[in-house]
Amino acid sequence: MNHFKRISDALRERGLDAMLLTSDPNCFWATYFHGEGVTLVTENESFYFTDSRYIEAAERQIDGAVIGMTDRSKPFIAWINEALARTGAVKVGFEDATMSVAAFHTYQEALHCELLPASDLITGLRAVKDAEEIRRLTDAQRISERALTDLLQEIHEGQTEQEIGARLQYLMLRYGAERMSFDPIIASGPNGSMPHAVPSERKVRRGDFITMDFGCVYEGYCSDMTRTIAIGQVSDEQREVYNIVLQAQLAGIAAAKAGVTGAAIDGAARKYIADAGYGQYFGHGFGHSVGVQIHEAPNANPANDKPMPAGVVVSAEPGIYIPERFGVRIEDVIVLQEGGCLDLALADKSLIIL
Repeated sequence: MNHFKRISDALRERGLDAMLLTSDPNCFWATYFHGEGVTLVTENESFYFTDSRYIEAAERQIDGAVIGMTDRSKPFIAWINEALARTGAVKVGFEDATMSVAAFHTYQEALHCELLPASDLITGLRAVKDAEEIRRLTDAQRISERALTDLLQEIHEGQTEQEIGARLQYLMLRYGAERMSFDPIIASGPNGSMPHAVPSERKVRRGDFITMDFGCVYEGYCSDMTRTIAIGQVSDEQREVYNIVLQAQLAGIAAAKAGVTGAAIDGAARKYIADAGYGQYFGHGFGHSVGVQIHEAPNANPANDKPMPAGVVVSAEPGIYIPERFGVRIEDVIVLQEGGCLDLALADKSLIIL
């Protein structure tokens, strides 16, 4: 499995002969191989060049590409120029959004081609997930949910946020995760008002909300989910805020479908929270795309006025954050489809009080 054909099919429309990929996420997306190398895709042939540390694995795992090993006598530049001459490629797209200025000057001076900015070509292709990508995202989600199920049997008053976070990471790794999608957010009590709080030595107490935002990587793809639970008891206000966030999330999910703008999806959830009187406490966007990276494009936020295509995978994560008191966030990941969306999450979203 790889995405060489999707890239090659897009070249002619952009007036390109080839696409040069140098960033780790894009090289992985193109090849489905984790290594350190560069990928060149032309209309009829694809190439992957790496060094002795990865060459054997690359030869075994990458299908449909010419594999070359770099060394002091034949570095990346020599391999790329050889491939350009072999295919006759002259106009070559490069990753202007991620390539450093120094690297660009090196390639520009040494390669026998014209380098043209084309990050948006890859970004656009990666935005629409195929069936294999959805499978990997779903499998990553199941690992996260399995870990959460176990964790909910263990959380108790007196544990620190750091202890809960460490246990959650262990459980995801135990159930098959390659690594974390990002450092988990474990925010209890007043720390929950900070959307990206860092787990601390604070001990959870009776009456606390605990917001847990976490995810893992499986077969190169990320999961992302958030659940807010309570310890012992909740106040009427806490219960009210929780229900507002849940209904806002459901409103956003109901609005999510192919052809709708990211701003419209965000707006459905944002309006519900604002109408309930908590608009000032929801500052971030409704969601971001998820895939090989935990934050991809396009986003479901007020700034995105472009229609979202079918196959976009985006998080659904509204929240309410009351400074120095508590916060609530509930997050699933959804796949936009014609006429609606598919929620990849199966985990319960009703208020859980441990």
